[in-house]
Amino acid sequence: MMLVLFIPIGITVNLAEKIDKILDNEVPFIEVANYYLDFTIYFANLLFPIFLFLSVIWFTSKLAMNTEIVAILSSGVSFYRFLRPYLIGATIVCVGALILAMYLAPEASKGFNEFKYQYLKRGDKVQETNDVYRQINDNEFIYASNFQPNNKSARNFTLEHFEGNKLKFKISATNLRYNEEDSLYELTRVNKRIIGKEEDSIMYMRKLDTILPFEFDELTPESYIAETLNYTELNDFIEKESRRGSGNINRYLVVAYKRWSIPISAFILTIIAVAVASFKRRGGMGVNLAVGISLAFVFIFFDKVFGTMAEQSTFSPLIAVWFPNIVFGVLAIILLFRAKR
Repeated sequence: MMLVLFIPIGITVNLAEKIDKILDNEVPFIEVANYYLDFTIYFANLLFPIFLFLSVIWFTSKLAMNTEIVAILSSGVSFYRFLRPYLIGATIVCVGALILAMYLAPEASKGFNEFKYQYLKRGDKVQETNDVYRQINDNEFIYASNFQPNNKSARNFTLEHFEGNKLKFKISATNLRYNEEDSLYELTRVNKRIIGKEEDSIMYMRKLDTILPFEFDELTPESYIAETLNYTELNDFIEKESRRGSGNINRYLVVAYKRWSIPISAFILTIIAVAVASFKRRGGMGVNLAVGISLAFVFIFFDKVFGTMAEQSTFSPLIAVWFPNIVFGVLAIILLFRAKR
């Protein structure tokens, strides 16, 4: 219910911000509808632990204010028995969230980001600076700009082939397009320079259909490629990038570890919410919600700060992703024993 109430607000705010570009680019209605469906799944996956946390606080505070918790415990029911339905509910929700994070959210993220790059960032300076530069194997590097995932095209494509530290040949093209039917790349205005010992050989072709030694998805901008892969694909991708010695491996590992940590965090936050809200306080439910919202912001702060540290430095992604859960897990145990007493 919390998601049903808050997601439309998020859609309204986002639409108000983006409506001018949507109208200017004459985006079809079905594309906009699919974008906001992906938007809903994408942000529901990110925010559901917090909404679950606030929901549990609200519900448990209602029980506490009506002295129902006192009545339950006074009848001889232990606090752990009182906690059991919460844990069962949290387990069911977390299993669903795990499936969402592993398979549904990546697909939504792909559609969400593709729409942004095709329609919302069209003509922006941000789009032009979002270049792709990758080492695709031990000997070859590729570069492309203005990546367009929907029509599988890119501009200013370059492939460089090295043997040792020496450049052997270089292929440049004004445009690149991938044809899925025959798995060929269509290059236009192609220059191929072969480096010789004494002089270079240069060839020019107006158009060239050829096979290149990489998958088109490898041109996906680094800022969101990991988010668009399901769990199996992401593990394979990380293994491949690790063999290449990618400088962005920490960013991909953070995304992989968060697929597990976010559902687990919901379980931990549920225990904290029950422990915090099971007391009847002066000020009523508002105090419990204030405490809960404060804890939620601290959790988000820890998650963002340590995630950024891992992406931008040599800090361990595993520690960065799980540190908030470890800290709040210890807090959950402390609060649980306090609530029991």
